[in-house]
Amino acid sequence: MLSFYLLWSLIYLLFLGYLKMVWLKIPGQKYSDHPFSPKVSLLIPIRNEASRLPILIQNLQKIHFPNLEIIFINDKSEDDSLELLEQLVGKNPLFKIYSSDGVGKKAALQKGIHQANGEIIVTTDADCEFHANWLETLLLPFQDSRIQLVAGPVLVRSSNSFLSFFQTLDWASIQLLTGVSFEMKTPLMCSGANLAFRKKAFEEVEGYQGNEQWLSGDDEFLLKKIVRKFGPESTCYMPSKKSLVLTQGEMSWQALFNQRIRWAGKWKAHKSFFHAASAFFIAFLQLVWLGAFGLIFFENWGLVWLAFVFSVKILAEYLSLGSITKFFKSPVPFWAFVLTSLWHPLYSVFIGVKAIKGNYQWKGRRIQGNVNFGNHGNDGR
Repeated sequence: MLSFYLLWSLIYLLFLGYLKMVWLKIPGQKYSDHPFSPKVSLLIPIRNEASRLPILIQNLQKIHFPNLEIIFINDKSEDDSLELLEQLVGKNPLFKIYSSDGVGKKAALQKGIHQANGEIIVTTDADCEFHANWLETLLLPFQDSRIQLVAGPVLVRSSNSFLSFFQTLDWASIQLLTGVSFEMKTPLMCSGANLAFRKKAFEEVEGYQGNEQWLSGDDEFLLKKIVRKFGPESTCYMPSKKSLVLTQGEMSWQALFNQRIRWAGKWKAHKSFFHAASAFFIAFLQLVWLGAFGLIFFENWGLVWLAFVFSVKILAEYLSLGSITKFFKSPVPFWAFVLTSLWHPLYSVFIGVKAIKGNYQWKGRRIQGNVNFGNHGNDGR
């Protein structure tokens, strides 16, 4: 057992080192700086976002991009989001407001895409913040007519708490895997908080048709459909400080659990063997790390060997994830790396077990089985 974990920790260190090297190659990609301003429709679904709307509107007004329309789609908000939004935007022609015909984020986005005039659709969330040149940078790859979808980076806004730092590192690991998977032409994931795609491509792959019953996955399911239709070379990841979107972190562990269960619960809907294998491999990784605690019972030196193995794990994650947080100027203190490294295996296994059933609460809705409440009658509002 000891020999296995000594070898395992070394392999883990080398593996994360390799992922870091691959990821660091991506930002070196160059795109032409000549003026590029296609007609763009920015879609933002809203549900119970009244407290966030004033800051959101201020952020949106700072974006420098011609040929832009911003479309809000109200997903049956139960607070005064719609009324407040109408007051904030007034008669500004930049903004358009619609109400979703269905229930849930996919239905809201579908409504927005149907109404959109832009040749390129960009999606984000109401709790996000952006650089003034966000769209200008994110859309650069579309100068290549072969590109149909561009995924942008997402991190949480930092605050001085372990919950916040944990989420920053969790998102950093997502960016690492996302960037590497795109670079290796096997795109695994992307985030609807920072996503752009051609409207024509969306229509050609029939949008969200075929996975409407799944509550989550408007981003990943679309990515997989575009890859199947146009090939992996039609997609790319655009990491840049200017293309970064900052999202609001969850304010409690329970809220974080609900969010991650919602994300993880769609694993069984993917038809890709590579995607399913990747999900199980990640779960297996965490189980192996939990098994390392068995070293405690290894004669008199058990605690020493356990400390050594986890020290290698912490070092590997500090060197790899630390480079991502440093690149995006979202530093995390070393003590947070230590606590995250120790807590993450148990956290991941817990999320995985809960995701099998997929029961949780999200934005005032009680979800059962991670399916679309509108189709299955599980809207517990």
